[in-house]
Amino acid sequence: MTSFLSLRGIGKSFGNTRVLDGIDLDVEPGEFVCLLGPSGCGKTTLLRIVCGIEHADHGQLMLGGQDIAGLPPAARGFGVVFQSYALFPNLTAAQNIAYGLQPTGALAREIAKRSREMLDLVGLAAHADKYPVQLSGGQQQRVALARALAPNPRLLLLDEPLSALDAQVRTSLRSEIRALQKRLGVVTIMVTHDQEEALSMADRVVLMHDGRIEQAGTPDDLYHRPRTRFVASFVGRMNMLPATVLPDGRMRVRDSELVCAPGEVGVGAQATIGIRPEHVVVRRFGDDVGINSFAARLLDTEFFGNRTAARLACEPLGIEIEADLPADHRGADPLVPSSMVHIQLPQHALSVLTR
Repeated sequence: MTSFLSLRGIGKSFGNTRVLDGIDLDVEPGEFVCLLGPSGCGKTTLLRIVCGIEHADHGQLMLGGQDIAGLPPAARGFGVVFQSYALFPNLTAAQNIAYGLQPTGALAREIAKRSREMLDLVGLAAHADKYPVQLSGGQQQRVALARALAPNPRLLLLDEPLSALDAQVRTSLRSEIRALQKRLGVVTIMVTHDQEEALSMADRVVLMHDGRIEQAGTPDDLYHRPRTRFVASFVGRMNMLPATVLPDGRMRVRDSELVCAPGEVGVGAQATIGIRPEHVVVRRFGDDVGINSFAARLLDTEFFGNRTAARLACEPLGIEIEADLPADHRGADPLVPSSMVHIQLPQHALSVLTR
């Protein structure tokens, strides 16, 4: 079955700097995909190649089985929303949307009607006659989104559309964009460096690093089943323990052993064990907490309202461990700095990471 959009072997260099190195990616009908990664990983360049603003040095770009690599941006039928809004300051909100419809050849009354429909869709019907300077940042981005969607694009491309907004507006608008995308069913690719944004909005997250795809999967896959140290550290927080693979599903960490299925990592190989702070179990010293339990000394705590972050020194493992404790832990069993506790690293919560 042919994917909606298919990228094969996409490569791009600027001078002697290789920005993209053999990118393979399929995007399915109705899917919302986030290209996530740090600055300089190649995610924006990849979006610009899909858009047609940049051209790949090699590789295939197929849309519905048709090679579109040679098509100019205007001929691809894509909608694009940039970080900077890119609205015309001398045009009203309605006129900005109408401008994007003029190349379609529609009649003036049809354009005006469609413009009103799109403003209503993004909740700005009452602001049709306002100029960009009279609108908030969130409202301007809604106008930019409405303008991109007005011509019924085959594909919607979002280039860090929320990064210029304050935190509260960003949280609200990302929910609106996701709901709108689901309602319209338009295939969407969004570039972001914000992991929370990617995890909350995307059907699938494509995490990029040094011009390559480090891991692609559902938000749940990347968070709970990271494959590499980079994925584990970039998406959320992770305690990492250098280990050696032993027989029978055991791992040696310093002079201690952990029960942890190593997967495809062979006996004797070096690997890294990862565990999220919220999965570390902390109990009173002396409590029997079963396998993978160790004595630790509490270094300090930090209160965040809905959780308490604890930092612990675990001598048997030779490492500091971060643990996130639920809010009700404070009242039930207060933690005192320098006191001894027992920690457990549940087997089901351990990830064996490579590279």
